[in-house]
Amino acid sequence: MGISFDQAFGVHQYTMGVRNARSEVLASNIANADTPGYKAKDMDFSAALNQALSKTDPRGVSLSRTDDRHLKGSSFLSGGDILYRVPEQPDTGDGNTVDVQTERMEFLDNAMRYQASLEFLNQRIMLLNRAIRGEQG
Repeated sequence: MGISFDQAFGVHQYTMGVRNARSEVLASNIANADTPGYKAKDMDFSAALNQALSKTDPRGVSLSRTDDRHLKGSSFLSGGDILYRVPEQPDTGDGNTVDVQTERMEFLDNAMRYQASLEFLNQRIMLLNRAIRGEQG
């Protein structure tokens, strides 16, 4: 009797992909904090995770296969829709809506949650390895 990745790893395998995509968006915000006219962006984590769990891509992106032995590919872990963040401070005159403190806090929170999922997956992999080798728990 086999075990699937979904059974073994649960939602954490998908959260890591979505959290990675979100960290790129947040890092871009921080990098453009002094760029005039730059609008801070974020993603709806719940919507992106639901998209990853359903393994669908609303943009219809698919990879073509040139040989029957090629694996089917999709981009369902690329994240959800990128949205503009509602600014919490008034415009400073240059049109930039990035609040560096907010972005750093969001980045740190996202990184800690990514790390928690990574730790969970590491523990699950260690348990599966022990089960494969027949070791007692």
